[in-house]
Amino acid sequence: MSRMDGLLSLVIPVYNEADSLVPLVAEIDEALAESGSAYEIVFVDDGSTDGSFAVMRELAEARGDVRVVKLRRNFGKAAALSHGFAAARGDVIVTMDGDRQDDPAEIASLTAPLSRGYDLVSGWKQHRQDPLNKTMPSRFFNWTVRKASGIPLHDFNCGLKAYRREVADTISIYGELHRYIPVVAAQAGFQVTEVKVNHRRRTAGRSKYGWQRYLRGYLDLLTVLFLGRYQHRPQHLFGGFGTLLILVGVLVELYLTIDKLVFGHAIGQRPLLLLGALLIIVGVQLLSLGLIGELIANSRARRGPDPAQVAALLEPADSVAEAREHKHAAHDDAAGVAAQP
Repeated sequence: MSRMDGLLSLVIPVYNEADSLVPLVAEIDEALAESGSAYEIVFVDDGSTDGSFAVMRELAEARGDVRVVKLRRNFGKAAALSHGFAAARGDVIVTMDGDRQDDPAEIASLTAPLSRGYDLVSGWKQHRQDPLNKTMPSRFFNWTVRKASGIPLHDFNCGLKAYRREVADTISIYGELHRYIPVVAAQAGFQVTEVKVNHRRRTAGRSKYGWQRYLRGYLDLLTVLFLGRYQHRPQHLFGGFGTLLILVGVLVELYLTIDKLVFGHAIGQRPLLLLGALLIIVGVQLLSLGLIGELIANSRARRGPDPAQVAALLEPADSVAEAREHKHAAHDDAAGVAAQP
């Protein structure tokens, strides 16, 4: 998909929000009318069954700035965002939910920090218009993620976010990792911040998430923290735990050996003997797992450095001129060869 400089792309995942789409587009038009900037709306139909796709298709047929990506079934929000990022053509991308709880009037304040050097701006919902059984677990969830990741955001899972194009092209989200996009982006070296945004009461449809998402969310947090900290050095995690277990196991067995040889106590039926042996075996397995992980990381490193890790490349002017001359010379040589009979 070709990129268009100066274009703002609004990526909106949709799952059974037929009654909200037309009013949402009208609000977007009103919010962006004063800015005068070009924008497009990219709807991603994540397997809706309530006629949402028909509404989106009508909008796309009536307007030149609405595009629709229809998924074959409900794959989840992370997959919908990934497809939306791939389809978006703008150099700035704003995501929002399709239920109208995210206020399009916040787009201007959300994108403003991008001009100050930030790469990702996450919304921080104020006065959440959700029931208590959603807000209280959400606060505890955000507190846990903030402490575990070290990223000082208050609302990691807000759907209202603004991205530089480079962020959307670099990060990889799957499963249910959309909750941790700021964490994934920060681990990739991007500058992340947040702004306070208005949150509105749902006017149509119903919530698509239940209590199960919090359990899955903590499992996903372990995945994100592991990939961010130990993806390129897995032995530091597995080997550390393995070495600790082996050390404890050896100390246990050494204690039992002294108890047997010095004091003459029977140790064959003591549970401590089995515990020491188990700790050593598990520790060796963790060390082996770490070595296998290092082999995988080493094979990836042999492919060369990851270009996504490079934020900028500055070269002296004479090096650039020399490279251009070399390119032109190669082009002339190729043209001369082609001209020979």
